[in-house]
Amino acid sequence: MALVMTGLAPYAELNVPHPVFVAIEKAGPGLKWLTYLINIGAIAGLASVVLVMLLGQPRIFYSMARDGLLPAVFGKVHPKYQTPYLATIITGTVAGIIGGLFPIGLLGELVSIGTLLAFVIVSAGVLVLRYRSPELVRPFKTPLVPLVPLLAILFCGYLMYSLPTDTWLRLIIWMVIGLAIYFLYGKSHSRLGKAEARM
Repeated sequence: MALVMTGLAPYAELNVPHPVFVAIEKAGPGLKWLTYLINIGAIAGLASVVLVMLLGQPRIFYSMARDGLLPAVFGKVHPKYQTPYLATIITGTVAGIIGGLFPIGLLGELVSIGTLLAFVIVSAGVLVLRYRSPELVRPFKTPLVPLVPLLAILFCGYLMYSLPTDTWLRLIIWMVIGLAIYFLYGKSHSRLGKAEARM
């Protein structure tokens, strides 16, 4: 895709929010009909990403609430649909407010750095668990350990490094808020922590 796009338009002109549209426009009038499909595809793609995020995040909160790391309200399940409806409402409301108040570029950077950090942590977790607990049953095994996790950490770390300083500051603030929630609430309510204390 990148090779075709840079073949149609100079790469410097593709540094815009809608690069595929720009590349197709540069192809000339013969492909003009494609621009409408690209716009529809972009809207459908964005909508599907938002829906997936709004489905995934409440379920993470639900799991954390079940483990005692968040208040029980996040684990409340709808009696008919059996979904974490309060967590979904809270997540959707907060996402809507934040999406309406902040510029899309800033939000994109925050999502990028958060996702990349999650990938770094998961890759490091693969390394740690592979050597600390090699006997664990694994339905899926990462191939070429330690190469693949190390490459993931390096590439994701490099992408994080390339993000602006203010994005790093916002990440640190979010992490401090998350750690505060954990130490002020989650640690004392954690089911795993209580189980380990009883042993």
